Amino acid sequence: MDNQEIRALKAELDQFTGSETIYQHIWKQYHYTEGVRYLARHAECYWLLDHIIFNQTLKILKDQPFQLWRITVYENQSAHITVEDGNKQKLTSFRLDYTDFPLKEFSLWLVNQTILLPREY
Repeated sequence: MDNQEIRALKAELDQFTGSETIYQHIWKQYHYTEGVRYLARHAECYWLLDHIIFNQTLKILKDQPFQLWRITVYENQSAHITVEDGNKQKLTSFRLDYTDFPLKEFSLWLVNQTILLPREY
């Protein structure tokens, strides 16, 4: 994505402040909102949703009803993902050697098995 497309994506994501439609992930007990679907489709990052959901099997995440997932992408296209609980306590982190995620920093929430944009809460 070029800079103009990234700005347009951010502007569109800012418009999502609630969700009337909830989508079901392939792991049926997990869901995501309209804003997250828009992000996944336009940033081509369904892999990020999968990453969040597949890692729910980790003991430290398994019983956390609220999780903040923050991705930071570096100039060399590597990335770092941190996961916090609702009290700003770091639960775990992941390193990605490569990503094509277009935003330099972005956060998603997982609340009671639903992934959402923070503005959608």
